[in-house]
Amino acid sequence: MTDNNFLELCRNETNLSAMQINLLQRINTTLPFIADLVMANIGLYVYAKKNNSFLIVDYIKPHTAYTPFYHSNRGAIQPIQEEPLIKYTMDTGKSMSGKREWSWGKFVEMHTEAILDSFGVVAVVSFEMEPSVAKIDGYSYLYHTACSLIAYAHRELDINMFKTMTPSDGIIIADKNNRIVFANAAALRIYNILGVINLIGHHLFEHQLSRRIIKETISNDKPYEKELSSDSITIVRRDIPIKQGGNLLCQIVVISDVTEVRKKDKEILIKSAVIQEIHHRVKNNLQTIASLLRLQARRSDSTEVKDALKESVNRILSISVVHEFLSQQQEEMIDVTKVTRNILNLIAQNMLRPDFNLTTEFSGGTIVLPSQQASNLALIVNELILNSIEHAFAETDSGTIGLKISHTADKYILDLYDDGPGLPIGFEKKRSKSLGLQIIRTLIEDDMEGKFELYNNNGTHAKITIPRDIRGE
Repeated sequence: MTDNNFLELCRNETNLSAMQINLLQRINTTLPFIADLVMANIGLYVYAKKNNSFLIVDYIKPHTAYTPFYHSNRGAIQPIQEEPLIKYTMDTGKSMSGKREWSWGKFVEMHTEAILDSFGVVAVVSFEMEPSVAKIDGYSYLYHTACSLIAYAHRELDINMFKTMTPSDGIIIADKNNRIVFANAAALRIYNILGVINLIGHHLFEHQLSRRIIKETISNDKPYEKELSSDSITIVRRDIPIKQGGNLLCQIVVISDVTEVRKKDKEILIKSAVIQEIHHRVKNNLQTIASLLRLQARRSDSTEVKDALKESVNRILSISVVHEFLSQQQEEMIDVTKVTRNILNLIAQNMLRPDFNLTTEFSGGTIVLPSQQASNLALIVNELILNSIEHAFAETDSGTIGLKISHTADKYILDLYDDGPGLPIGFEKKRSKSLGLQIIRTLIEDDMEGKFELYNNNGTHAKITIPRDIRGE
């Protein structure tokens, strides 16, 4: 439940004061962790505005155990006469134990604990668990620790230390003297890998792996989390001291075996580095090919051959721009605006006259596309810019090329424009034999399932519309 929902429910359905609601809100943030700790469903009950009824402010199921029973939903109103254990604790402030029938002839263990402020009972916490859970060796230590944690939650807490657990997490409880009084099967398994056969009765400081982290926890008087590694295992360990009046009551230690997770993380990093290196080599190879074509263009006496080779060079370099971006980042996603800027710079260096003054404009948002689609768009942008330079600026010493990006709920819209004389009268892009326009139409309409338009508006505008959910292959 979000903080806003919790506040709204308490304000609308109860007579609790702002301070009492704040107290319950702090405690409620720890209840998912506590439910995991004791492997029980937890309900948080308060008196409702409606006479003779309780409001269930929250109802939480654990992640560490399967609980088939389910009593009620958060926000539900329960008649007082149907909750005798809750009423007893609410009236007396004393703990109570009993059973609840959740299905015909099926019962669960139920325990209730009061939440108090300086005026008396504010709320009641119910713990509901399978009878077999309550019979686990040392379970009473878990339960008493949970009760201490509820009282501890009256103070400001670092909620990051009370993240929910999983069934594979190890749980250790130590007493006020740091003697281990409880360790679940997962904790025993993890420490067994570390060469520790038994934990119960031992002091937390006895194990070399734990010594430094425990000292930091105690000295800082706050929970502490650290990742530790040995030759065969990597663990994340959370140490949560529960104190009262400056004195240690007990300590909760949660141990998560993250060995496989870290192996996967390492594999991903290695693969990412390999992919980046491949992109770097592809970029270098493309630039080498472009250099060879430039050399060939210089040796040719034919103007047509020179122009064709120059266009090919720019097409190759526009693709190399995408690979350059991919070689410098881990994500396989490309910012279209940045690619367009780089292509403009490349074309300015290779195709524009030295005395030509080119102005560039970029407006709107940005588009981030998968690498394959970004490569397609790089080629498209390259062809459109080449067309502008060839046709719009042939008889002038200055000009403007711009890109405006917008979007709807399901489409991206790119408007690439120049301020030249515009399209000639009677121009039809479908009848054009231009290789560049053929490339553009094929990439947009076939590969990207988009739409391509050319029109005049104080120059030539090329409007590209592509779906937002486009994915690279």
